[in-house]
Amino acid sequence: MALTPAQRAQLLKDVGLFSGTGARGRAAIGRRSVEVEFSKGRRIARQGEIEAGFFLIVTGSVSVVRDGEVLARLGPGQFFGELSLIDRKPRVASVVADEPTTCLALPAWEFQRLLETEPRIAVAVLKEVTRRLRALSAESHH
Repeated sequence: MALTPAQRAQLLKDVGLFSGTGARGRAAIGRRSVEVEFSKGRRIARQGEIEAGFFLIVTGSVSVVRDGEVLARLGPGQFFGELSLIDRKPRVASVVADEPTTCLALPAWEFQRLLETEPRIAVAVLKEVTRRLRALSAESHH
């Protein structure tokens, strides 16, 4: 596929995790991310392992699986691996490509550099993680 850094930055514009970073932050992420292709059936992340990386699905789809149960199916514009970027703890689920899938990948060490040089990225990530925690909290009270 070979996206340019500018095209990568454009893809990030609609990703909730990075939407508040501004053009400069998205451009920095675009420069540090790489495209990775996965064949159908390929495991991208393994439950219980410490693999610190963020993935944005560009094309294709994946299944998120915990203890053999499919929790979600994700497609273009959706992402996974954001928690491991923050806490570097074991993955809570596996992710498997349902079809040939292309992702933008951001390794943890690049993410750490971005947080140090682009504080708006850190704020945007905190806001999105907080939004998700609130949504989970609201669900558990119903």
